[in-house]
Amino acid sequence: MSEVAQDQTEKKENLEEVKADPPADGTPAEIPAAAAPKKKKKPKKKKKPAAAAGADGTQAAEPGQPAQAAPQKQANQPQKEKPWALPNYTVPDLFPNGSYPEGEVCVYKGDNLWRSTSAEKRELERLNLPSYENVRLAAEVHRRVRKEAQSWIKPGMKMIDICKRIEATNRHLVKANGLECGIAFPTGCSINRCAAHYTPNTGDETVLGKDDVVKFDFGTHVNGYIIDCAWTMHWNPQYDNLVKAVKEATNTGIREAGIDARLCEIGAAIQEVMESYECTINGKTYPVKSIRNLTGHSIDPYYIHGGKSVPIVKGGDGAKMEEGEYYAIETFGSTGNGKVNEADDCSHYMKVRDPPYAQLRTQKTRQLYNYITKKYSTLAFCRRWLDEDGQDQNAAALKQLVTAGLITAHPPLVDIAGSYTAQFEHTLVLRPTCKEVLSRGDDY
Repeated sequence: MSEVAQDQTEKKENLEEVKADPPADGTPAEIPAAAAPKKKKKPKKKKKPAAAAGADGTQAAEPGQPAQAAPQKQANQPQKEKPWALPNYTVPDLFPNGSYPEGEVCVYKGDNLWRSTSAEKRELERLNLPSYENVRLAAEVHRRVRKEAQSWIKPGMKMIDICKRIEATNRHLVKANGLECGIAFPTGCSINRCAAHYTPNTGDETVLGKDDVVKFDFGTHVNGYIIDCAWTMHWNPQYDNLVKAVKEATNTGIREAGIDARLCEIGAAIQEVMESYECTINGKTYPVKSIRNLTGHSIDPYYIHGGKSVPIVKGGDGAKMEEGEYYAIETFGSTGNGKVNEADDCSHYMKVRDPPYAQLRTQKTRQLYNYITKKYSTLAFCRRWLDEDGQDQNAAALKQLVTAGLITAHPPLVDIAGSYTAQFEHTLVLRPTCKEVLSRGDDY
């Protein structure tokens, strides 16, 4: 309740203004009638702020009124959690000279060992330094966002609240500025059998459970140079082996990656490590399987899925990795069939890089497409962001854009019911002299 107002310094004859807080039941305060001078109120005593509530929780009495008990909600209802705050710094401000920390540097082996001492390759790296600094800034932001997130994410929280906080921190730390720098794609928070591409749409009240296995996958970009990085969290030790298998498989893929490495051979090495594990859940033992229709991928500026795929099973593409390429090495393990299918309620979308000509039927569809082009270009986005931007009631327009081939939909990808999936992912660049795992941190 607010404090009672002080007495007026000058009294008017036969009339006195009285200001009072509304009673606890929420009814309006009663104002004395001016036509009843015989019922003249006694002057109110000056009230000290400290006396607003008694030690027993009762509210201080108004003049002429009995003391009232404290509102019931103060005694019986839980207090609201203290609102979280953004960090009091940004990453660019920590490195005013524009030189950002290197990732994990790995020397090439075998036929590429000569590269580490080549003067020509070193000069080529010097010329590419601006692009490396861009992506290193994005990597440093990602490390700090996820480190903070790992400290406060816990069961009982709404997934939509988790995603909004991660995204707000991401924007803040990178000093987001339109298409110059910001979020590279929506925060994925796929749970249990859902392996990828789930973020809550507006109104989704899903709550993180203590027995859930959740994959957090978000991206940061600077001038289109994207860091794509993911990790898995769980609170039940029976999932330890599943998570360990996927982490080791991802590290195997990173170790095998390099200039002239064949993509199919990387996939075979990943699968061998992944499927050497098994996991016992609720007394039943399951083999951990590589999800055969999910892959890692090359990354192009402003385009998260480049032209090459890095399989996580044997077979597949025999193409080689090349100097200067950026890759997201990601692996997915499952206790289910090891194959995912598309689910309903799509949240992730992305504009086609080379769209076909299409005649859009409605003004709403044309307006939405122009907005997406200006705001996101070919970076991925989600329906929740459109709603937050005021582009609500977008389902029909998005469907038309997908049908026209201008936008691609990326619905949630799920294994069989009752299964559990895990994911780990890092971004690396094949520099002329070495391999740099850009997103490597102390956590994984």
